[in-house]
Amino acid sequence: MERGVDREFIHTCSLWTFILTLVPIFSSLVEGQPQVIGSSQPIIAAPGDDVILPCHLEPAVDARGLTVEWSRPDLKPDPSDRWSWVRYVHLYRDRRDDLDMKIPSYIRRTTLFTDDMKHGNISLKVMNITSEDEGRFKCFIPNLKSTVKFSFVQLVVDPNLFTTEMPLDPRNVRTPGPDSQTRLGIWILGVVGCIMPCLAVTVGGYFIIRRRQKQVGEEFTSSQGVSFEGTLTVEDGGIVHLPPLDLFEDSNQQHHQSQVDSQDQQE
Repeated sequence: MERGVDREFIHTCSLWTFILTLVPIFSSLVEGQPQVIGSSQPIIAAPGDDVILPCHLEPAVDARGLTVEWSRPDLKPDPSDRWSWVRYVHLYRDRRDDLDMKIPSYIRRTTLFTDDMKHGNISLKVMNITSEDEGRFKCFIPNLKSTVKFSFVQLVVDPNLFTTEMPLDPRNVRTPGPDSQTRLGIWILGVVGCIMPCLAVTVGGYFIIRRRQKQVGEEFTSSQGVSFEGTLTVEDGGIVHLPPLDLFEDSNQQHHQSQVDSQDQQE
């Protein structure tokens, strides 16, 4: 019985070990592909400011030959414009800006840093910010050979914010670098690596305890005696029902009676 329980526990631990082995392998495969990386923090600006929505490819890949789409996924389509649902904040394809598919309110207000695109920089500069620009912006490269083709950047427009600094320079805008991404991945894998074995041991221990409790309960039940109940058929065809017979109880009664008889003989 215990060998069967131990085998089940070993099988559970082996399964979790196999899963934990696949996690870093899958992570390394994803890390080898270029990924679209946006900003993990919202971009806060005041009305009238020029802002840069940071986004880049990691590892750095020349994006000049790729299609880059900046859109507003939360923006409701204009009922008067049947093409509004396919328009973009900024569209770059065939190595040039495509103005035909642009949202009218963003005409002459957006630009990419074409000189830095060869280094994977696909950040978007938006000029003369208004309250209508607040929301999520999606950076998407549809033909990128990767599992991570898009990222979101949140823009917050605060009318109470007053800035005295110079306009942002793209060289001063930094998005999360590879070192921070790697450290975050290692930290996550470390946490998962600690939690999963503990969970496997807890689950295995739970099943072992349940099995042993069940085994002890069965042994205790069998030690309480066995009762029999049945019928007896006599020669004339009649049936006599026998009452329940507790062998363990009868044995105790016989032992008690023998002790009484022994005491009577001594007297």
